Amino acid sequence: MSDTSRLKTLAGYALLLGLSALALFGVHELGVGIQAPEPAPGAPLFGAADAPHTAGVLLHVLLALLVIVAASRLFGFAFRYLAQPPVVGEVVAGIALGPSLLGKLAPGATAYLFPATVVPSLNVIAQVGVILFMFLVGVELDTRILRSKAHTALAISHASIVAPFLLGACASFWIYPTLSSNDVPFGVFAMFMGIAMSITAFPVLARILTDRNMQRSKLGVLALSCAAVDDVTAWCVLAFVVSLASAEAGGAWTTVALTVGYIGLVWLGVRPLIHRWIRGQELTQQLSKHAIPGVVLGLLGSALITELIGIHAIFGAFLLGATIPHESLLAERLKAKFEDLVVVLFLPAFFAFTGLRTQIGLVSGLEQWAICFAIIVLACVGKFGGTFAAARLTGQGWRDAAALGALMNTRGLMELVVLNIGLDLRVLSPTLFAMMVLMAVVTTFSTSPLLALLQRGEALPEGSPADFKGGPA
Repeated sequence: MSDTSRLKTLAGYALLLGLSALALFGVHELGVGIQAPEPAPGAPLFGAADAPHTAGVLLHVLLALLVIVAASRLFGFAFRYLAQPPVVGEVVAGIALGPSLLGKLAPGATAYLFPATVVPSLNVIAQVGVILFMFLVGVELDTRILRSKAHTALAISHASIVAPFLLGACASFWIYPTLSSNDVPFGVFAMFMGIAMSITAFPVLARILTDRNMQRSKLGVLALSCAAVDDVTAWCVLAFVVSLASAEAGGAWTTVALTVGYIGLVWLGVRPLIHRWIRGQELTQQLSKHAIPGVVLGLLGSALITELIGIHAIFGAFLLGATIPHESLLAERLKAKFEDLVVVLFLPAFFAFTGLRTQIGLVSGLEQWAICFAIIVLACVGKFGGTFAAARLTGQGWRDAAALGALMNTRGLMELVVLNIGLDLRVLSPTLFAMMVLMAVVTTFSTSPLLALLQRGEALPEGSPADFKGGPA
């Protein structure tokens, strides 16, 4: 462009701005005398504080998310150097941002980052994140693994559930009079303690196996099979317990019946239709532009239905995810589009929200710390012992049986989801919630070192990194 053309363009632009300013001034002068009706009684007046208040909440939410994501990345990076899955560091980061650490060291910073106006918004973000996470866990569920090791996996996984479940339920005789209240039925409390002891974190376990290049080994496949069966069984039992806890005595069985009916409808009616539709999509080697929006609508609808039934929305999300074939093109696209967002943004928000609810300072005195220690020991003995005994009975060597017990003792994020449900239902008191969070952290943290100790001197299994991603955790 020549200098003459550039000058003409600048002159035209200046003329346009000048004429626009004159026109706006003219409109203002002509409209000064125009009268509008009086505001309706009770209507917000001009300059009311609602808009600034909303802007202030948004500013704090964005600031809180910025700090949360930065802390989770930092802690995850540090824990990777400790041979731990990054998710362990992210859980610790969430606790560190809460009243247990930052609230003690710098209460003013905690009050500014997480004021009462921000916590509800953070809760909504966390709940949406957990719903998306559980959907991805369902998508990651490989039913072929379940079929290939069905009998062995079923025996080991159910033993790994029954043993800690019974120990947790029996421990309720000691814990209930100390850390609960009489508005919580003992039966519901005992069942919830049992299921909280029985959870295995399938995504974290898969990530540990992948990091150690064990996912295609005999032990790795068996561990994935056991964890998958464990997850499905534990979530079904949890749905039953939640239905009892959240419904009146007369309506609990109605909730259970509706839950069983909905599971049957999705698995026997919706799942075959989804498989047929996916096969049709893959014949053309490309997905319809309506595929992802359709799945998102189905995800939200399924989560809404289970929430309306009376159990948590995560069950509907997990159930719909499990209907999608693990290695289908649709599953790959869903993981590619959602996994990073869930891992980087939504899950750290959930960890931070859990951390804000975790007050380790509530655990005080020798008796309460003894209870906390006993919970950790019972959780480890039940999960490790049940898995080890069943693995030995099914013909596994002692080293593989012990490694399997260590892997199944991983609880991680899945345990935090269960504990938050228990706290929301008031089944768990804040003090017991803090103890159970500590149990989840300790059992998850111990997995990698124990596995390394058991495999010391063994050659790593052959094979390249697998297609199995290990879930979004």
